[in-house]
Amino acid sequence: MTPIPPEDTIRSADNLRDVAHAKSQTVGSIIDTLDSVAFTLGSTRMSLWDAAVGISLILIVILAAWSSSKVCGTLLRRATRLDETQRVLAHKITSMLIWAFAFFVGIDLLGIDLTAFAIFSGAFGLAIGFGLQKTFGNLIAGLILLMDRSIKPGDVISVTDQAGNESFGQIRRIGIRAISVVTRDKTEYLIPNENLMVNQVVNWSYSSRDVRVKVPVSVAYGTDMELAERLMAEAAKDNPRILNAPPPVVLMMGFGENAIQFEIRFWIDDPEDGLGSVRSEVLRRVWKLFRENDIVVPFPQRDINLRRSEQLDRLIAAMESSEKTSRKT
Repeated sequence: MTPIPPEDTIRSADNLRDVAHAKSQTVGSIIDTLDSVAFTLGSTRMSLWDAAVGISLILIVILAAWSSSKVCGTLLRRATRLDETQRVLAHKITSMLIWAFAFFVGIDLLGIDLTAFAIFSGAFGLAIGFGLQKTFGNLIAGLILLMDRSIKPGDVISVTDQAGNESFGQIRRIGIRAISVVTRDKTEYLIPNENLMVNQVVNWSYSSRDVRVKVPVSVAYGTDMELAERLMAEAAKDNPRILNAPPPVVLMMGFGENAIQFEIRFWIDDPEDGLGSVRSEVLRRVWKLFRENDIVVPFPQRDINLRRSEQLDRLIAAMESSEKTSRKT
C-alpha cells in the first residue's frame, strides 16, 4: 500500500517555522524543539510541529464551517417570505452543503490523497453503512418530513409514553436525528424521525388547528331534559377557549342503567394548551349550574337479593343468638 504523503501540510509547517524564526528567536526555538520530536513512516517524516499545524488547520476549517452554518441560520430566520418549515429545510440543506465543502477543503489542505484508500474503500464504506445506518435514515426521514410538510415545527401531535399514557405535545424543532416534542407538563420527548415515517401519528394541527372535544355528562331520571340541555350548552358557551362557530351542541346519547347519558361537543383552536383543562372547566361550570337548578348527577345504586338456603338460615340463627347474648350481658 502506498503511504499517504502529507507533503502540503509539511510544506506549510516549514513555511510557518521560517516565518516564526524571522519574527522571534524564542518562538523559533520552541518550534525547533517540537520539530525535533518526529517519526518516519516510509519516506515521510512527521513531527509534533507538523501534527500541531495539521490539527490547527482542522480546527480552523471546523470553526469556519460552524460559523458559516450559524450565519446562514440567522439570515434564513430573517427571511420573511419563508414559513417556519421552509426555513428549517433550507437551513438543514445549507448546513449539509457547508460541512461537505469544509470536509473536502480540509482534505485538500492536509494534502491527503483519497485514492490511497481505494483498497480499503469497500470495507470502510460497509462499516460506515452499518454503523451510521440509523443516523442517515433519521436524517433522510427528517428531510422528507420537512419537504412534504406532514410534520412541522409548531404542530400538535399525540405522544404516548412507555406506560401507554397519551398526552399532547407541540413540536419544538426537527433535528438531524429526532424531533423535540414538549408536552403540557413540560416533559420533552425526543422521537426518532424514522418512527414518524413508519408509525401512525395523530397530528391535531395538520390541515386545521380546530379540534372537537367531547365531554360526557349524566343526569338522573326524572330531570327536566330541556333545562339540563340548556344549562350544559350555557356551560360550554361561557368558556372563552370554546369557539362560537360552530356553536357547542348537547346530544342525548342513550338511557343508561342509572342515568340518562348526554355529551357536550364543542370546538377549540388551541390544542397546544391542552384538552384536559378545557374539559375540567366545562364540567366545573356544569356542576355549578346543576346545583343552582336542583339537577341531580346520579351515582350507581344496587339492590341485593339473598336466596334462602340452609346455610343462610344457620347464619341468621347464629347472628340472632349472638345478638340476644350481647343484650343479656
